Amino acid sequence: MAEIKLFSINEGVKECTSSEVVLEKELQMLIEQNMEIFFGVRFLKSEYAVTNGRMDSIGIDENNSPVIFEYKRSQNENVINQGLFYLDWLLDHKADFKLLVIDKLGMEAADSIDWSVPCVICVAHDFTKYDMHAVNQMQRNIKLVSYRRYDNGMLLLEHLNAPNVKPIMENAGAENGTKNSKQKTHLEKLAMISENMKNLYHSICDFIESLGDDIVSNQLKLYLAYKKVQNMVCIEIYNKQIILFLKLNPETVELENGFTRDMRSIGHYGTGDLQITIKNAADFEKAKPLLQRAYNEI
Repeated sequence: MAEIKLFSINEGVKECTSSEVVLEKELQMLIEQNMEIFFGVRFLKSEYAVTNGRMDSIGIDENNSPVIFEYKRSQNENVINQGLFYLDWLLDHKADFKLLVIDKLGMEAADSIDWSVPCVICVAHDFTKYDMHAVNQMQRNIKLVSYRRYDNGMLLLEHLNAPNVKPIMENAGAENGTKNSKQKTHLEKLAMISENMKNLYHSICDFIESLGDDIVSNQLKLYLAYKKVQNMVCIEIYNKQIILFLKLNPETVELENGFTRDMRSIGHYGTGDLQITIKNAADFEKAKPLLQRAYNEI
């Protein structure tokens, strides 16, 4: 992969030298202790035992999707295949994962598990072009993250790919026995709205994606999330309006009745404390500066 050079410019210009973490267990512990900061994932368990193996780390992200972490401990270790094996095991043992979530986070979190896009994050000092090609061919939600540790106490995590995968929709709500099971999915709603609303929806998505090449879309069952490391905006579709939830502090925005709303004490799908209601092109134009802010500030 392409080499990244980091320089210190505090007292002249000096290149920072990087090194591998001496013990991969040290990296694993660092990530587990700071998983929400690094990846927006709530840590659940280390060395999670499954049939014929152990997942290095497992957690659940802000969209309530399961996330498996695998760390490359040797040059010959194939963490991608290991992660794929564990992902398939998890999809066949959803009840076991739900019990783990109940134990760590409670029943409410367990009932909210979204199996649309479970994820594997593979962490290594480096990956080859063949690793990248293999992940692209799999069309599974597998993310490759390389790390560099520098002598000035800095850690660099580079996200090398942005998987484009189709969500797993079958029985997504019924699996947990939740009230979501009879709700129309995000994609079903998109297919049913008028052409004008579809055009407005796609214009919103195009604008968000144009904000930066580090934005990744994450299609969940009931909403679409755009994220950098964490969610930036979540989108819900209704017949006559499109609702956005932005990661912005409502106190920093002049709220407008019928357009913006403080959602900090109101339950809703997705994440984000500022709600924006878009009914037409004029609303969309007003929303653009707020979307730009959400991108810059997350």
